[in-house]
Amino acid sequence: MHHFSKSQPLVSVIIPFLNEERFLRDAVESVLKQDYPHWELRLIDDGSQDQSTQIAQEYAARFPGQIFYHAHEHHANKGLSASRNYAIRQARGKYIALLDADDVWLPGKLSYQVGIVQQHPEVAMIAEGSVYWYNWADASKSNVTIPVGAPPDRAYPGCQLFQYLYPLGRGAAPCPSGLFIDKAAFDRVGGFEESFRKEYGLYEDQAFLNKIYLTETVYVSSACHNLYRQRSGSIVDSVHADGKYHTVRQYFLTWFGAYLRKTGHKDKAVQGLLAKALYPYKHPLLHLITDKLPGTVLRLVKQRV
Repeated sequence: MHHFSKSQPLVSVIIPFLNEERFLRDAVESVLKQDYPHWELRLIDDGSQDQSTQIAQEYAARFPGQIFYHAHEHHANKGLSASRNYAIRQARGKYIALLDADDVWLPGKLSYQVGIVQQHPEVAMIAEGSVYWYNWADASKSNVTIPVGAPPDRAYPGCQLFQYLYPLGRGAAPCPSGLFIDKAAFDRVGGFEESFRKEYGLYEDQAFLNKIYLTETVYVSSACHNLYRQRSGSIVDSVHADGKYHTVRQYFLTWFGAYLRKTGHKDKAVQGLLAKALYPYKHPLLHLITDKLPGTVLRLVKQRV
């Protein structure tokens, strides 16, 4: 068992994977290259049928006591949220850092975020921007850095981030590979919502983030230490291609309304933002007349003039 000083808390890195033999090594190697030494890595296999199971088991064998391989009973496929929750239940760290199996971190990621929580002990989660990584497969493409869509380098107490960030605000939400979470806060909000599976997986991180935004203090960082691999065939692509985006969004908004009622949260601003987001689904005709039509008419008039 490792012993850690208070100044260097243990961070549990969580990588869930499903058939990621092409990219899993890159993700694990980016953890091994961290300049912060006090981490453990939990690799959670969500029922892979390719070589990624063997790759993960090899790393666990090479780094006993620091890298761990986990799988669901009977090598079942339970979805991303259930897999993250499973691995985090085993985690020993004071902090949790998420990394998707096809993304990578830059070497200073953990040391930078540990530094922030040491300066701001009240912070339950850090969210940083992500480099949308296009040139990994095609050198002619440019990467795009997308910061978290709220004024950076400050802490936001409970309920303050909804006005800024998608899905209730307009600003870019953080990607999972940029998050750093106090494990006690993760436990307080009850972890990831395991009902967000299949196409609803598009919002599985949003459901968790919204629970955190509601009650916890979140630090929005201007730094960016993660590369978010862009590739076709992702859940985002498939949900939009199938025309299911609005079905999934409505499912999420309805879930969040029920969650607010169940937990007794009555923040007026959050209720207002939720009502506004639900309006197009509850009153489609009115929404069309008041919001959509005027813009269309205006465009037609401008084209004629």
